[in-house]
Amino acid sequence: MNLSIIFGGISYEHEISIVSAITMAQKLGKNIKITHFIFLDSNHDFYLIESSNMKSKYFSSLAYKQAKKIEIGVGGFYESGFLGKKKMLNTGLLLNLIHGGDGEDGVLSGLFDFYKIAYIGPRLEASILSYNKRLTKLYAKECGVETLPYYVLKRNETCEIPFELPYIIKPTCLGSSIGVCVVEDQTKLSYGLDCAFEFSNEVIMEPFKKGIKEYNLAGTKVNGEFILSLIEEPVKKDLLGFEDKYLDFSRTEEIKNAEITESLTKNLHEAFKKIYNTTFEGALIRCDFFVSSDKIYLNEINPIPGSMANYLFSDFESVLEKIATSLPRKHAININYQYINQIQSAKGK
Repeated sequence: MNLSIIFGGISYEHEISIVSAITMAQKLGKNIKITHFIFLDSNHDFYLIESSNMKSKYFSSLAYKQAKKIEIGVGGFYESGFLGKKKMLNTGLLLNLIHGGDGEDGVLSGLFDFYKIAYIGPRLEASILSYNKRLTKLYAKECGVETLPYYVLKRNETCEIPFELPYIIKPTCLGSSIGVCVVEDQTKLSYGLDCAFEFSNEVIMEPFKKGIKEYNLAGTKVNGEFILSLIEEPVKKDLLGFEDKYLDFSRTEEIKNAEITESLTKNLHEAFKKIYNTTFEGALIRCDFFVSSDKIYLNEINPIPGSMANYLFSDFESVLEKIATSLPRKHAININYQYINQIQSAKGK
């Protein structure tokens, strides 16, 4: 199978996306051929990156600006050919590997759908619901999956938090623990809000429970059947920081399954299936769950997980190959101007 990877984007997680793409370059190759690496820079220019240049220094040094620029259009990407004539690249299927803005907020999914480009990744609706943490909680509730109590605060609003200390403050639309702060006493509240509001005009607060269990589960749905990963219990810290998650994205080795009961495994699987439903078809996602007193809470949905959560699957390549056979298709709309023609005919009588 031929696959092209798009990465970068205007996002606070831009560098994480580069790390994920480099990891995929190392991970894939047995049955999947990566034909092109497409880099979206901070000016929204697309660059065609040679596989030999898929190194972090190539991007941090801005050497990528010497690479060939390409353009997006109907059916795919184009490069300039002889006498300025545009030539379509044989990109095959696209893998959306842009974390945060552009990739997970629906910008690229809308663009790909508009230009009829086949891709693995969340569609527009799925992106919107998972990118905004407040919408994620509302969606989970509709799906029958519990979330922790929360309080949403916009910039310059009066803060009236309905639960006791400690609590955690997060920007509404960011991942990788960017702008996240735990407030353990009231004197730290202003600092925590300043940190979060630096990245977003809206923040979300939740009770911060020490000792709570956390489990990660990735998966997809192919032709109506779920493919689920191992269940990971992350190395326990009260709060995983940006560096912990950033370095974690470069993992390629498979992890061991969490040592949990069959009952909890079944319940986590069921919660994941409720969240994935039909909303996330065409994507491989990771759901992060909290478990407290045998009760499961959805923490967040990662619609484009770091390094595609490859380390949670025993045969990651086969999972991507199967997704490629079951991508959602838009219903064709036949526009024939019948209504306008009827009006014109009626006026002509």
